[in-house]
Amino acid sequence: MNNDKISTNGGACPVMHSGAAATNISSKEWWPKALNLDILHQHDSKTNPMGPDFSYREEVQKLDIVELKKDLYALMTDSQAWWPADWGHYGGLMVRLSWHASGSYRAADGRGGVGNGNQRFAPLNSWPDNVNLDKARRLLWPIKKKYGNKVSWADLMAYAGTIAYESMGLEIFGFGFGREDIWHPEKDTYWGSEKEWLALSGSKGSRYSGERDLESPLAATMMGLIYVNPEGVDGNPDPIKTAHDIRVTFARMSMDDEETVALIAGGHTVGKCHGNGDDALLGKEPEGADIEDQGLGWLNKTKRGVGRDTVTSGIEGAWTTHPTQWDNGFFELLFNYEWELKKSSAGAWQWEPVDIKEEDKPVDVEDPSIRHNPIMTDADMAMKMDPQYRKISEQFYNDPEYFSKVFARAWFKLTHRDMGPKVRYVGPDVPQANLIWQDPIPAGTTNYDVKAIKSKIEACGLSVSEMVSTSWDSARTFRGSDKRGGANGARIRLAPQKDWEGNEPFRLSKALAVLEPIAKESGASIADMIVLAGNVGVERAIKAAGYDATVPFTPGRGDASQQMTDVNSFDVLEPIHDAYRNWLKEGCTVSAEELMLDHTQLMGLTAQEMTVLIGGMRSLGTNYGGTEHGIFTERPGMLTNDFFVNLTDMSYIWEPINNNMYEVRDRHSGEVKWTATRVDLVFGSNSILRAYSEVYAQDDNKEKFVQDFIMAWTKVMNADRYDLV
Repeated sequence: MNNDKISTNGGACPVMHSGAAATNISSKEWWPKALNLDILHQHDSKTNPMGPDFSYREEVQKLDIVELKKDLYALMTDSQAWWPADWGHYGGLMVRLSWHASGSYRAADGRGGVGNGNQRFAPLNSWPDNVNLDKARRLLWPIKKKYGNKVSWADLMAYAGTIAYESMGLEIFGFGFGREDIWHPEKDTYWGSEKEWLALSGSKGSRYSGERDLESPLAATMMGLIYVNPEGVDGNPDPIKTAHDIRVTFARMSMDDEETVALIAGGHTVGKCHGNGDDALLGKEPEGADIEDQGLGWLNKTKRGVGRDTVTSGIEGAWTTHPTQWDNGFFELLFNYEWELKKSSAGAWQWEPVDIKEEDKPVDVEDPSIRHNPIMTDADMAMKMDPQYRKISEQFYNDPEYFSKVFARAWFKLTHRDMGPKVRYVGPDVPQANLIWQDPIPAGTTNYDVKAIKSKIEACGLSVSEMVSTSWDSARTFRGSDKRGGANGARIRLAPQKDWEGNEPFRLSKALAVLEPIAKESGASIADMIVLAGNVGVERAIKAAGYDATVPFTPGRGDASQQMTDVNSFDVLEPIHDAYRNWLKEGCTVSAEELMLDHTQLMGLTAQEMTVLIGGMRSLGTNYGGTEHGIFTERPGMLTNDFFVNLTDMSYIWEPINNNMYEVRDRHSGEVKWTATRVDLVFGSNSILRAYSEVYAQDDNKEKFVQDFIMAWTKVMNADRYDLV
């Protein structure tokens, strides 16, 4: 036995420190062009403490919602000395919590939003626009602790603001529970390329180009903001310019002008801004705070930093005379006074009224004998100065009841936009109305003979490629981010999807012309028919490869109508690429393999599932436009592992033709055997993807390849079947 002591170089602890690991050079820094697959591993089951048998949808149905609402009502007026409530009511703070958790949603890729509780983690928990929302979550902790697994943080953060409004007098439109928490930051969500918070639009890495063109898929105007800078564009007050930013940002949050005005005015009917102090005295944000701060950030350890001395945005003041009650005070003050630019004590630009009556001033948050000027942000003034926003604002001013109804619906949309279809909502307060932004789908039927229909499809004359491609195109629109898209509803036959370039309208119309009569004759939905046709195609290819396997099918999909489909809303789902069908729309500046990872993550697939699906789709000959790129087989139309066998065969060399095209040549003869794209070759060049490819290239894994393809295929086809969960 060796009793020698381990040398630790001067007594240093001989283990890897997290700080040292954080500063250690990463693989990405050594090889910046390497494909990073982390986006496909964001929510590994190892991060979830609840175990594989836990079902939040089952737990939340045990929740005593009446009792939870009572507790939230009580919380609103139970002011805590460590973070006292303004005017003795936490309503404004809880509204802001829900607003900012929900307002990070963007329609372009469905990411952001309150739906998975991601505001608990970096970077959102430390965004400059989320200053002091860590306090709101801590105030909610006793309630979360009490109800435990029966209520998620995501549900609680959305519900807190809703009940805050109700407690202050708003008749809410409804509420649905059912959001499930994540347990790890969504670190690979793209929030912008800026390297500093609140970077100006002209700085390096700006999200703007041209006149004022905001980079897609971003919605917020600056890194670290939820929507727009309250002081004006780049902090320069100009309500007309701010109105432009608001319109773009809220449209990218899937809101129209009326909803936008309602949300801004309704959000600012209650609560206040905080800027009565020096923001330079604030400590680090939660992720950078000292360990003894226990996850709380922005602490003022030099002077009093709570109550009237709180600093959040730097703007100081309330918008209305009575900031703890729902009323029409926002528009009354906005239109009944002239407003002038001033600066808060923290140095932030804000608008204040000229010659305001004393009784119209809100009282101090701690001393009701003191009154202060109300304020408006540049965004608020845009509601008065932009012609279209002013027209809507005047209508709300003259019809407070209409304003309340529009706001309640817009708030419901804001807090539920990323939940997907109404079938996912849980609870007694789910509205009966079917709203078009929920992408409604009528219930389907299971009362038909699946076996008989499969026989008709088999004899219908469509090829394997035509059946599989149609089925895939219908299902590939699914986004796990906001639960939109998918095969259910058969919207591929409706505008706008039927005309999308990526759906090959001519081939699609041919397939639908064959499948729709079979559906009508059998009583099945067209949605079921499309999926079943894809399954028939896969089974035919499996049989041709010498195997006997059945692709699982569960009937019950419904068919949406054109009246149930918001054409503009679905435009954001149009694909500009599909690695699975080896298609890249001209003009794409992002590499094909990066686009593949983004699409794969949205569909909820793992790297392994992506690999087996790519190889299988190539063998089935489903390439867009019938191209032969990546079809490394002499037996197209058969579900074989030939793609992987030939990809890993050292008999071939790979020569580039252009940025996205390659020739595959015989190493000895120089003969061109095949052609390939970047997404084909990345499965041989990336070390992780090559490891998966080698598994499927092995002689003893031919049948495993078939079975794994079936499982991954079925997962895609059923991704939007919430009735099966």
